[in-house]
Order: sequence, then structure tokens, then C-alpha cells
Amino acid sequence: MQTDTYRACAGLVGVLGGMGPLATLDFLRKILAATPASSDQQHVPVLVSSIPQIPDRASAFRGTGPSPLNAMLDCGRRVVAGGAGLIVIPCNTAHLWFGELRSELGLPMLHMVDAALDEVAQICGPEGRIGLLATDATLDSGLYCKRTSNTLARRKVQWCLPTEAERSDWVMPAIAAVKAGELSTGRTLLQLAAGALRQRGAQAVVLGCTEIPIVLDADSANMPVVDATAALARQVVRWSMEQRNRRALATP
Repeated sequence: MQTDTYRACAGLVGVLGGMGPLATLDFLRKILAATPASSDQQHVPVLVSSIPQIPDRASAFRGTGPSPLNAMLDCGRRVVAGGAGLIVIPCNTAHLWFGELRSELGLPMLHMVDAALDEVAQICGPEGRIGLLATDATLDSGLYCKRTSNTLARRKVQWCLPTEAERSDWVMPAIAAVKAGELSTGRTLLQLAAGALRQRGAQAVVLGCTEIPIVLDADSANMPVVDATAALARQVVRWSMEQRNRRALATP
């Protein structure tokens, strides 16, 4: 029987990544940044399946490309077999298949949108106006706007979304630029998009695509931001630390 250390490791997190690969690296960096650790052994144990060849999520949503579900399931089964106790996906649009993945893989999963919405609830007033920058598929599906956290449900949040022109001229080209490694171009375009939302009254903006926070932050957006990648990373750290603390308390 295999007795590798990682298989017995409490708090082991499985990451379905590669959507895109730079965003996955950004997510892992944010897990490290959120972890109160002074040694290697105190950091979050992670198994990463980073497969960039997973079919494009936005194209699948539009009906112009194949579904990514089977490929994501294959990746998920790899981390399940590796002993992960939790699965997360550092890609917002991929959460359109969240229910099917959770049902088929049979492990607990953290929802990136829920993590971001919990942080939105902390910064917005009772009737806050919140901007959202994301892919066309995330926007058109209502992945954020139709989903509420328990705290957010008690507030009358007003979503401020990019116009069709802003999406086609700035947001989607910016995401494509980041995926292509053209970070300066991506940042410039996203600053224009964030500025347009701010001019229409947005008090803060949710960075609802994992490519976006790679180049845009509160300083460059000139207003508070909710980084969905960082929000999910913080929840991952809390979960892993809780699991490891329970293991430590249970060990004689």
C-alpha cells in the first residue's frame, strides 16, 4: 500500500489550474502571501493540475467551442487520487461548471465567486455601487450578479457593469493581452475600463477574471478592488490551517 507523505497530509488542497497558467501561478503566490508561516512545513500543502489545454470556457458558454467539463473532471480526478481533501478552481468562468464538478468529484469545493462576494459585503455600504470586470461569459451568465452571499443578500448592492463597447474594446482585449504575456497593454486597457466604471459611480470594483488582478490593483484602478483570486486564496489558507490544527489536536 502506498504511504507517501502527501497522501497522509492534513489540509491538502487540490487546484484545478491552467485556466490560464499565469493566473494559476498568481493564485499560488497569493496562497503563500496569505499564509502565516515561518518555515516550509507551515505552508499550505497543494497539489496542482495545471493543464492549459482545457477547452476555452467562454467559447463553450457561447456555444462556439467544446465543453471543458470532461477535461476539468480528468484534472480533478488526478488531485482526488493524490489525496486532496478540498478542490478549488482559480478561474471565474470555469465556475459555470462548479455544480457538475462537485457532484462528480465528491469532495468539498470552495466557490471563488462566494469568496469574492463575502469581501464585497465587507466594503460596500447598505446600497453600495460595485463595478465588475470579467469575461463576457462571466458577465452574461450572471455568475456574480445572480449569486449572493448571505451577508450580501441583506444589502441592496447595485452592480455597475462595462458597456458592450467597453467589453469589446477594453476588457476582453486586456484579458487576451495578459494571457499573451503583454502585461503593460493589459494594464492600460483595464485602467480605461475601471475608470469608466468609476465615472459611473462605482465605489469599488470586483476583479472577476483571474487574469485581471495580475495587472490591476487598487492603485492602478484608482479605487478599492476586490481581488477574487486573493479572496479564494485566503479561504484556502483558513481551510487548510483548520484541518491541520484538528489533526494536531487529535494526535496523542
